[in-house]
Amino acid sequence: MRIALIHNRYRLPGGEDSVFVEEQALLKINGHSVLDHTVDNSSIADSIVGRVKTAVVTVWNHKAYWELRQLFREGKPDVAHFHNFFPLLSPAAYYAARAEGVPVIQTLHNYRLTCPSALLFRNGHPCEECLGKAFPWAGIVHKCYRNSRAASAVVASMIASHRALGTWINKVDLYLALTDFARKKHIQGGLPPDQVFVKPNFVYPDPGVGEHQGKYALFVGRLSAEKGLDILLDSWQLLRGRFTLVIAGRGPLEPVIREATARIPGVRWLGPRPAEEIRKVMGNALILILPSRWYETFGRVAIEAFAKGTPVIASNIGATAELVCDGRTGLLFRSRDARDLAAKIEWAFRHEEQVRLMGREARVEYETKYTAGINYRKLMEMYELAIDHARKRG
Repeated sequence: MRIALIHNRYRLPGGEDSVFVEEQALLKINGHSVLDHTVDNSSIADSIVGRVKTAVVTVWNHKAYWELRQLFREGKPDVAHFHNFFPLLSPAAYYAARAEGVPVIQTLHNYRLTCPSALLFRNGHPCEECLGKAFPWAGIVHKCYRNSRAASAVVASMIASHRALGTWINKVDLYLALTDFARKKHIQGGLPPDQVFVKPNFVYPDPGVGEHQGKYALFVGRLSAEKGLDILLDSWQLLRGRFTLVIAGRGPLEPVIREATARIPGVRWLGPRPAEEIRKVMGNALILILPSRWYETFGRVAIEAFAKGTPVIASNIGATAELVCDGRTGLLFRSRDARDLAAKIEWAFRHEEQVRLMGREARVEYETKYTAGINYRKLMEMYELAIDHARKRG
């Protein structure tokens, strides 16, 4: 099978850049011909002219349309698989595929088709004001995209205009949600249930089980508000330094984390680290903590931990509550409740043997749901469904 993988690198929470690279490798090692077309937001000039140009192409990018038509015409892929089109490719990319008779699949890494911020998150809480609305006015009022009403208006117009045109329904053959929770949210947002399927992310290559000798808890991820770092730090303050917390990552809250390491006993910040080093740190951790405040569409770091045999303590919100089986592969705490999180952490450190049993169950969860082989078979099934859908619509 010949597959066109299309991606606009954007670096939102969700890890779509890593998923794109791993999926590309997975297809190639299984003998498929892959046409790779990527653009990167780093090419956007940080100037008024650059921002104006980006605003113009967000709704419809003529250049991307013709470039992709040429790619599809010459490459003749069996299917075009989109990971992200925003903002540089625009939904014009779907029309290019349709014009050349190529079936379209879109992986839903975030909530961009209904929410200007793409996160369904505002002021520290999940927000559904724009979910399913014909025009997401609230996103403009609250300056949800880049804290700018002008920029938010552009994104809201893109969402609304393509909803009115029927782009989301008529130009995409099949959507891949990462969890059942995310699928339901996208259906609430207006996507047809019979076009939205669940295919989770995967971990490739298999990193192997860790030794878990570190006796510390671990947070890995972007240091940003939606990830619930304030809840995590508050819980550690309640624990009064009795246990060690290791934080790895970078992001806008770096100054907060740096200050916390000096103020709160037991908190260490590694900063950003290479993937291989992170896997070792994860394999030595007693537990991984995922305290997200937003509706994660998946929570990739959780299955990375499962692959290492590390159980996860996660907030009972969004996809994380679906990924972690409370009492079997980890523990769930009440979202945004630092005291409940502190209680779960203390229990884990006081019951290491039970936690190690959870770690073994977490590894089984990885082996039965999130390996490359399982994901590849599911992906091929989805491609065939998209091809069949395109054939039936003519």
